[in-house]
Amino acid sequence: MRPDARLLPPAAAVLVAANVLNNRLARRLAPVTSTAAAGTLVFLARRSGLSWSELGFERGHRGVEIGAALAGAVAVVYAGGVLLPATRRLFRDERALGLSRARLMEEALVQVPLGTVLLEEVAFRGVLPAALRRSYGPVAAVTGSSVLFGLWHILPALDMAAANPALTRLASGDGPERQGRGAAEMGATARLVAGSVVSTGLAAVFFHELRRRGGLVAPSLLHLATNSLGFFAARAARRLDDR
Repeated sequence: MRPDARLLPPAAAVLVAANVLNNRLARRLAPVTSTAAAGTLVFLARRSGLSWSELGFERGHRGVEIGAALAGAVAVVYAGGVLLPATRRLFRDERALGLSRARLMEEALVQVPLGTVLLEEVAFRGVLPAALRRSYGPVAAVTGSSVLFGLWHILPALDMAAANPALTRLASGDGPERQGRGAAEMGATARLVAGSVVSTGLAAVFFHELRRRGGLVAPSLLHLATNSLGFFAARAARRLDDR
């Protein structure tokens, strides 16, 4: 087995451990866990012979330009979604609405960039595709890492289903009168999780293109805007509904 292919099993073990810790066992420690995991993955990748360029640590200036433009587009889309009554309810995520102002800032400015974006971009746009590309070619690099990125979101999707009833009802296609029916709710949750896995997997393909054009910086900035601005959008949606 090639040195870069031997990187895949330990990298997968690191990611599984980090996923369980961050989503089930020690959520508040996600910035520490993810930073340590990202550092471990980079260490393993460099030891296996992968270069900084192969890992995506390149094109920083171009990445800032692309990422900043896309982050601005995310802000515009979120603002429009919150202002429109038909879509506002989709932003009312209880994970954000139940937080104090201090905790909200912690989530948006610490947990998301260090606990989520850092590890996911280093792992799924850096280390894994670089190892897969060396061993199996560019198509396997994008396909394999995108599928793994989708599967990575199973646990977060389960949390999202519990925290945002509007999304669960949307997945079920039922009105409020059918809430409380166990089988229907389980089916809706399964569809929501499956949809999340597929959508994040497809999004990863786009993120790979951003990584090709702007290194790790470009997808990281878009990822950061998508997640962090969601917390502020949830608060804005509640304030508009409460008026």
